[in-house]
Amino acid sequence: MNKGELVEAVAARLGDSKAQASRAVEAVVASIAEGLKRDEAVTIVGFGTFTRKQRAARTGRHPMTGEPMEIKASRTVSFRPSPTLKDTL
Repeated sequence: MNKGELVEAVAARLGDSKAQASRAVEAVVASIAEGLKRDEAVTIVGFGTFTRKQRAARTGRHPMTGEPMEIKASRTVSFRPSPTLKDTL
């Protein structure tokens, strides 16, 4: 499911317009991003937890030449599904 399909599903479930559903989806995504930026974790009960993680710098290989190269440290987001979501799947 992509974002457009998600908007359509939300609109159908709420019985609202796609424009309203799109604003709702955008608001949820923006709120999760702000929460990660501020608190480092966002927990949605019954769905899962988004956490911010730090990746250490490491040595990798250039894909074309195979030569070693340094990969910078970076931040990433991980998701851990709740037991409720796991049972649903």
